[in-house]
Amino acid sequence: MQLYNTMSGKKEEFVPLEAGHVRMYACGPTVYNYFHVGNARCFVIFDMLRRYLEYRGYRVSFVQNFTDIDDKVIRRAGEEGIPYSELAARYIKEYFKDAQGLGVRPATVHPLATENIDTILSIVSALVEKGHAYAVNGDVYFRTRSFRGYGKLSGMPIEDLESGARIDVSEQKEDPLDFALWKAAKPGEPSWDSPWGKGRPGWHIECSAMVRRYLGESIDIHCGGQDLIFPHHENEIAQSECCTGKPFARYWLHNGYINIDNRKMSKSLGNFFTVREIAEEYGYLPIRFFILSSHYRSPINFSREILEQGKAALSRIRNCAEDVAFFLSNAPQEELRPGEEALVARFTGAREAMIAAMDDDFNTGGGIAAIFDLVRDLNAAVHAGTAPSRAAIEAGQTVLAELTDLFGLTEAQTADQAIVSEIEAAIEARRKAKKEKNYAEADRIRTELASRGVVLEDTPQGTKYRIVKS
Repeated sequence: MQLYNTMSGKKEEFVPLEAGHVRMYACGPTVYNYFHVGNARCFVIFDMLRRYLEYRGYRVSFVQNFTDIDDKVIRRAGEEGIPYSELAARYIKEYFKDAQGLGVRPATVHPLATENIDTILSIVSALVEKGHAYAVNGDVYFRTRSFRGYGKLSGMPIEDLESGARIDVSEQKEDPLDFALWKAAKPGEPSWDSPWGKGRPGWHIECSAMVRRYLGESIDIHCGGQDLIFPHHENEIAQSECCTGKPFARYWLHNGYINIDNRKMSKSLGNFFTVREIAEEYGYLPIRFFILSSHYRSPINFSREILEQGKAALSRIRNCAEDVAFFLSNAPQEELRPGEEALVARFTGAREAMIAAMDDDFNTGGGIAAIFDLVRDLNAAVHAGTAPSRAAIEAGQTVLAELTDLFGLTEAQTADQAIVSEIEAAIEARRKAKKEKNYAEADRIRTELASRGVVLEDTPQGTKYRIVKS
């Protein structure tokens, strides 16, 4: 398996530190609002990476944090007149609701910044003792120039780097590139005791602390959005490696932006849509499909037209699965016939094509293309003039279920058994009405079902139905 490593700027063979075990960390959300579609790309992509690593036989320890204390959280809580912890708890709950809708499984651990104050203080103290950090009036700053490798992730010489987003510019810093590890308490803000007085952690230090506590001093994969390369991930590397003297992460993976009119979707620009509002209009699954249909490192433009195309594509997969299930419900028990080996090979070849794409720098778009090749071959087989054997179609069904489950593209069954039984009873009543040549009654049943979103299709094997989602 080859992965593009931001650190080296090229694809590299993936070899974990410990055979069969992958330790992976992804930067999670700052929990002061619903997350938007641009944020969702990171969550969906690295959920998919974890799924694929597990599919390939690895045990994955996956940590994704919640930043539950920072300026944005404090500001929003103040505007609402509630404690920061209440605001954070609300949006953590909302995160899980949207994440579940997107098919993003919970990480092995979802730590909070405020749960790791002791580890943060331990790292900051070690950096001060080693001369890599210094305290000024209750603040503690990292001496950026003390780390000779600073800039190795972003590929920029330290002389070319300037104080960037989320690096506080302060007259009391020794150097503009120095960044805060610990911030002195301001009146009315949450704070914790420290050797330098009451305060709270800086943004960058929390991820180093959580990696160290839950995964160890060196990990296999650190991932996040492209916008985190500098300064956030650059700073994580500096403070972590100065503290431990060991490499922080072996592989750095960064997803590209989601754009609107070729501009990055972001809350600061105001050109964003929350996952919640888009899901209310289109459902969650088209959002996941949209994200996985392109290579994770490529920028992609978001539009409602693309979501509509995704809905249609998902319908093709769902309709194929339903047609296959209907075919098998009417097919007699039969082993593979002579000459059907090539048909089965085409079905199973979709699995091989998917693996080849995913092993080449995690090409989810290529993996999805393999699914649609399988859908095409299955549709042709079940609608052929001479029906294949049950065994041949079952082989294709197995691969289709395997791949759609891996990619998280399998829709939950929304009709409970009582509804299914009611629909099947109506179809049976319609069949009897047609047999008795009572076509008016048969049409009435069809019309009534259609008004409830149930579409009937008469085939030589019997009547199929689909529940059409509004």
